[in-house]
Amino acid sequence: MKLTILGNNSALPAFGRHPTSQIVSVYGDLLMIDCGEATQIQMQRYGFKWRKLQHIFISHLHGDHYFGLAGLINSMSLLGRTLPLHLYAPAALESMLQQVMDVADTVLCYPFHFHPLPDGAGLLVDNDAYSVSCFPVEHRITCHGFLVHQKTKGRKLLPEKCREYEIPRYYYEKLKQGEDYERKDGMVVKNEWVTTDGPAPKKYAYCADTIYTDSFLEYINAADTIYHESTYLHRDADKATARFHSTSIQAAEIAKKANAQQLLLGHFSSKYRDLEPFREEAATIFPNVQATIEGVTYEI
Repeated sequence: MKLTILGNNSALPAFGRHPTSQIVSVYGDLLMIDCGEATQIQMQRYGFKWRKLQHIFISHLHGDHYFGLAGLINSMSLLGRTLPLHLYAPAALESMLQQVMDVADTVLCYPFHFHPLPDGAGLLVDNDAYSVSCFPVEHRITCHGFLVHQKTKGRKLLPEKCREYEIPRYYYEKLKQGEDYERKDGMVVKNEWVTTDGPAPKKYAYCADTIYTDSFLEYINAADTIYHESTYLHRDADKATARFHSTSIQAAEIAKKANAQQLLLGHFSSKYRDLEPFREEAATIFPNVQATIEGVTYEI
């Protein structure tokens, strides 16, 4: 599972940084979290194919988190998309998008499914490869964070060992599920002879715009990677509180309380040109931290 930052700034674009958007790649599927202005341009810039984008999640209805959505949805139709697209967002966004399409007499050429977010926490997507759930954070308006849970695909095959023991390919899936194999000559090939432990499941938590609070800690506990907004440096903690945002130090405190493995900072205010002080501040509390950079892909 990997995360690529398309936009890491807050409301105003500045210093080459764009409003919030990111792509989570899970076994080749693309999940988009938030869709600020210029998102489709950033997708082109960093080589993301919209054909692999199946699910979009919008945290809340401040413009820097969804103003790029109408353009992206329309462009995919103009380019002949046929696969379904699922959008998970605050309920009010459905009528807003419909008004935009009605004014332009737009008819999408692909199935478009709108799923309103629940008032609190809830499961949004669940399949064999991953699940996505949402949880409430505390912002000036209703806002949700998201948890992406990558599932394991079973044990990892050792192809040379499989060939050595003459195991047919049709049986490989059963090997991944931990089964032994009995050959025609009666020999039982033990699973541990031809497989190793598969990759452990991974959890990625996206903590959207929020004041400093541990109210959602239970949902992000033990996440491998946490992305937490850090709109302000800690010297501006009073502004963060007044505007229902967080500082770099506060983001680090949450990552530490959550027993996370990695912290990524983003949603930077346009008042700051240099982002290194964000990392330096947070590292005093939580050492494994990075101030995100647009276009960079982070391993979860």
